[in-house]
Amino acid sequence: MAISRWLAVAAVAGLTMTAQAAALKSIARNPYIGAIVTDADGGKVLVEVNADAPGWPASVCKLMTLMVVLDHLDKGTLHLNDMVHVTKEAARVGGSQVWLKENEEFTVDDMLYALMVKSANDVATALAIHVAGSKEAFVALMNQRAAALGMTHTRFSSEHGLPPSAGQQPDVSTARDLALLSLSLVKRPEVLRYTSTRVKDFRGGVTELRTHNHLLGFVDGVDGLKTGWWEEAGYSMAITAKRAGRRVIVVILGSANRLARDKAAKELLARGFASLPPLPPPPPVAAATNAIAVSNAPASMAPAAPVSAGQRSNWKPMAITVVVVLAIGIAIGMLLRRRTE
Repeated sequence: MAISRWLAVAAVAGLTMTAQAAALKSIARNPYIGAIVTDADGGKVLVEVNADAPGWPASVCKLMTLMVVLDHLDKGTLHLNDMVHVTKEAARVGGSQVWLKENEEFTVDDMLYALMVKSANDVATALAIHVAGSKEAFVALMNQRAAALGMTHTRFSSEHGLPPSAGQQPDVSTARDLALLSLSLVKRPEVLRYTSTRVKDFRGGVTELRTHNHLLGFVDGVDGLKTGWWEEAGYSMAITAKRAGRRVIVVILGSANRLARDKAAKELLARGFASLPPLPPPPPVAAATNAIAVSNAPASMAPAAPVSAGQRSNWKPMAITVVVVLAIGIAIGMLLRRRTE
């Protein structure tokens, strides 16, 4: 086990050094470099294929950007209604973006929607500088958080996941490590508020945010998490779905084709849900049901005692006596009335 871990770390290092060459060569594979399916309730691995193979996760890195921002919200050093000031450095970032302008300001909440829905790289940089003072300091926080989560084969070099500039290293991770990150994130309901959004207005409706996750709204239960792509890295995805109260996480790293990635994600979701262990049976309720039935049943009447022959023969004299007494009472009443008249 230790040897395999060492080999995986060595592969990460080798992949990083390879990326520092003047021209990056594609590492994408068909159907993917690696994949994993986990049960979100406890993290049990349900399916895995080369889950420790390293790759370049591209914008899936933004899940860690989100995590670091949420950590600061938890500490109270940041608030959702705080205004994020856009610096010149952030406004210059390209790729998928919302075209931030220097000195614009948006709330942290709006920025998080742009980060997760649009996968805006300029927003990732603006948030990083706002939270940590610089991109470098923020990336250090990302790596610290990765270590705390046990993401031993991950090394972040950017806050957004873009291809490395000259002299920079790419972000490196594995399907297993990204599953650990996803597992931690889905425990927070506010995360799914952002990742389940398909379309949202930004900048007062001037800019529309539209998700890159083509499974949202089309595959049963899917409500996150993040996609990523650049040409040499291939198409990656961390996805989650909830069905019948149970949640599964799928991570695909480095697919050569977007449609193949999405198809594989749907298939792995189906395999994941089919592989979930059965839920324990509910506690027996038969005894309680019987008690309720007995308590609600009408009270039974005891059978009347049988009448003897002697009792049946004595009823006539008693009846005659009652009639005579009633007649005498009526006669006396009539005499008294006549006297008073």
